[in-house]
Amino acid sequence: MLVVAYIGVEVAGGVWGNSLALLADAGHMVSDAAALGITLWALRIARRPTTPERTFGWHRAEILAAAVNGAALLAIAGGILWEAVERSMEPATTSGALVLAIATGGLLVNLAGLALLHAGRETSINLRGAWLHVLSDAMGSAGAMLAGACAWAFGWRWVDPLASALIAVLVLRSAWRLLNDAVDVLMEGAPRHLDTRTIRAALVGTPGVVGVHDLHVWTITSDLVAMSGHVVVAPEIDAGEERTRLLHALTLMLRARFGIEHATIQVEPPGFDAHAELHP
Repeated sequence: MLVVAYIGVEVAGGVWGNSLALLADAGHMVSDAAALGITLWALRIARRPTTPERTFGWHRAEILAAAVNGAALLAIAGGILWEAVERSMEPATTSGALVLAIATGGLLVNLAGLALLHAGRETSINLRGAWLHVLSDAMGSAGAMLAGACAWAFGWRWVDPLASALIAVLVLRSAWRLLNDAVDVLMEGAPRHLDTRTIRAALVGTPGVVGVHDLHVWTITSDLVAMSGHVVVAPEIDAGEERTRLLHALTLMLRARFGIEHATIQVEPPGFDAHAELHP
């Protein structure tokens, strides 16, 4: 609510003070409010239980929210950069003292938001997206403060569009990384912190395993990595207790070494071809 309330203050100050940096900061705050709303919605949706139609539940809502936040950041930063380039050709006169005062208040609001989101940004891509929104807004407030101070003290009108352009570039970089991470998850790419070749070697290195194929590792949501694979076992591993012990050892190894909690392993004898045609 604090973010929403301060948006009107920054818009009025930006129009009255003729400051692009302050209007850009207000635009960031609008995106912050939307991002926080999307984040809270996704977190609530993700808690829904699984159903026969949605066997993994609604965990991907978090990733979709991160993708939306990333795309919104790209659009906002691109618009600010375009406007900054246009205004740099003919810098406008700004009310430096007014811009400085309002931007300082905006920075305090953003710092409070960063403190609230800091703890969860390392474990959730969704919360990281919201945190990046607020961080970009904090940089916008700092840039507007700099522009206001320079206009007030020295009459430097060119600082306003320059600060806006620099902030927009930083936001574009962060937004691109966030969107790229979200797309990787939606495309079921292997998590960046895991090497499938290392996982394959660890599986093959387990006593009783002679081969691994059709190995897939993907992210369901930020804190849930899944793996599936076909494990070929030695002939002496029968279908009794030895196979049970092997599956137990593989599951524990995947959890301890790679943090994979959801592993689906198909055990196959040597020479088994899952793709071969079945004959009666």
